[in-house]
Amino acid sequence: MGSLSSCSDLSIHETQVNVDPNNLLKLFNSQQKYLNYFFKNLDLSQTLIFTQTLLNSNGTIFFSGIGKSGFVAQKISQTLVSLGIRAGFLSPVDALHGDIGILNGNDILVLFSKSGNTEELLKLVPCVKAKGVYLISVTSLESNALMGVCDFNVFLPLERELCPFDLAPVTSTAIQMVFGDTVAIAMMSARNLSKNEYASNHPAGRIGKSLIFKVKDVMKKQDELPICRKGDLIMDQLVELTSKGCGCLLIVSDKNHLIGTFTDGDLRRTLKASGEGIFKMTVGEMCNRHPRTIGPDFMAVEAMQKMESPPSPVQFLPVINQQNILIGIVTLHGLVSAGL
Repeated sequence: MGSLSSCSDLSIHETQVNVDPNNLLKLFNSQQKYLNYFFKNLDLSQTLIFTQTLLNSNGTIFFSGIGKSGFVAQKISQTLVSLGIRAGFLSPVDALHGDIGILNGNDILVLFSKSGNTEELLKLVPCVKAKGVYLISVTSLESNALMGVCDFNVFLPLERELCPFDLAPVTSTAIQMVFGDTVAIAMMSARNLSKNEYASNHPAGRIGKSLIFKVKDVMKKQDELPICRKGDLIMDQLVELTSKGCGCLLIVSDKNHLIGTFTDGDLRRTLKASGEGIFKMTVGEMCNRHPRTIGPDFMAVEAMQKMESPPSPVQFLPVINQQNILIGIVTLHGLVSAGL
């Protein structure tokens, strides 16, 4: 068994293929050159008309394409949906077998095709026109069939594909993606989409959580807080220090004003410095009376930023109101667990 394994490992090793770093750099430089060609030669007047047309649509903006262009069309439609714009992807093959029923005269259909001669899209055009849908083609071949049958065409300048045979659609799909997503953000800006509106479309993701959740939504409170008084002996509060999972004690006055904090790190330093003297020390004597704090209405992501700020990161922030009354604690572990 050992010899078979060795032979197998040797075979894998002998057939290993390495990437030439000089060739890799050359490819990236070439792709940059081809992308720059696109940016330098894009007709902004066409792009403006395209963007304005989509922006003022009274219906749904559908995107379609075959192969790699289809993936791009689907991605751009999803970007618009995430911005609160009515959009969708229509498979040209499925459209000819019933899905075209989703279209109506108020809609726009954008057809992505590098060549502009894609057979499936050309078959779809007369069927879509019969429903009164406005047709836009986005192509990269200067003279093509789609351009002649659609209501409007956007030309995406393509010098050549990065593929050595000028065949694999890699540069063409890159410029399609750049074009579509840039137009999407232009529409977002024109609609004055606020952060809260954007976040409302991403409630479960990290983006939405960072823009929606406030400190008061993720903080521990009431019985979850490791509270003690300044006169309490350190050794009497060990259970409170360790059982609440906050890594600290919150020292408050009789009126619940925050006096300071005492961490498990403070405990180790005090024990090292004082030895048996720690048995007579109170948390008030050894606590940090100037801890970082935060208010309940700050964004949760701001709490994380404050924890990570200089001079050194901390693992928690006491939450206080304007009267310095302790109302909660937010921990780094809690923020991470919430997906922030």
